Amino acid sequence: MLSNVEFIQQSLGLHLFFARIMKEHSFFLEVGFTPRDSSFIQQADAFRREFDRLLGETIYLSNGVVNPRILQSGEVITPFTLNAEMATTYFTGVQIPTQLTQSEAGLVGGIAKANPMLEQRVFALNQRAINATAALIQFKNNTLSNVLRCKMFTLNYPLLIKHITREAELYLLQLKKLQSREKVNIEREAYELEFFWNRQMAEHAKFIRGLLDPTENNLIDQANNFGKEFDRLTAEAKAALDAAAPLDKVTDKSLKATEALRDFKAQGTQGILVCKIRSIIIPLLGDHVLREANHYLRLLKMFERS
Repeated sequence: MLSNVEFIQQSLGLHLFFARIMKEHSFFLEVGFTPRDSSFIQQADAFRREFDRLLGETIYLSNGVVNPRILQSGEVITPFTLNAEMATTYFTGVQIPTQLTQSEAGLVGGIAKANPMLEQRVFALNQRAINATAALIQFKNNTLSNVLRCKMFTLNYPLLIKHITREAELYLLQLKKLQSREKVNIEREAYELEFFWNRQMAEHAKFIRGLLDPTENNLIDQANNFGKEFDRLTAEAKAALDAAAPLDKVTDKSLKATEALRDFKAQGTQGILVCKIRSIIIPLLGDHVLREANHYLRLLKMFERS
């Protein structure tokens, strides 16, 4: 069973990553709908605002408490996040609250102490996040169903909608485990999360490939190669999971491949921000997938240590 301190630190660390991811998922859905589906635009915007509020409270509670490794990993914000948000607001007209990013830049890590009041606030925050994430999952599933039945057009790939639904389901699962104070089995978690994130990284590469301008031949080839490499790593992680075989070699290969993909994403995000890459990739999407690679790298390094 998790101690009170572990519960506080793990909950806040999870929200710092995933609440921002959820608010951006909501944003990507919002700007992908057509004017005909204005009610869906409004619902997505409401989800975005709710996760803005959740992230704001998380930031307030996290200072001096959250694990420093999470702040140092690049999964909370990157050097590009603020500029990506400003550029994305400029392109879409959707007002993204950049003060949250500025506040996160000032966060310091620390060692949490037993604090019943903080524990109660974190428990309540987790419950709000559970309710919001469950509703967002339903909204995503409804959107995907409409798209697949040709009842709706959106600028988002059907696979992207499924992809972001998986991430919301992972967030919800981890929140529920935290609320029940369930201790994480690192070994079992490593198998499951390597399979999960290798598949997500493969799909990131394929989304990038499909959103680049057809003239960007070199970048398209690189993205395609990353997609194929992570497809192989996904299959290896699944085989290890099914057979309960040693994961060491898969983890090492996943780590090296994810570092290379992280660098590719960082260069791509920077290239988009300075208008050197032709694509239909919104700047915030570049930074979003970069943060997810950084999150996965922290997990892989943790698996190696354990």
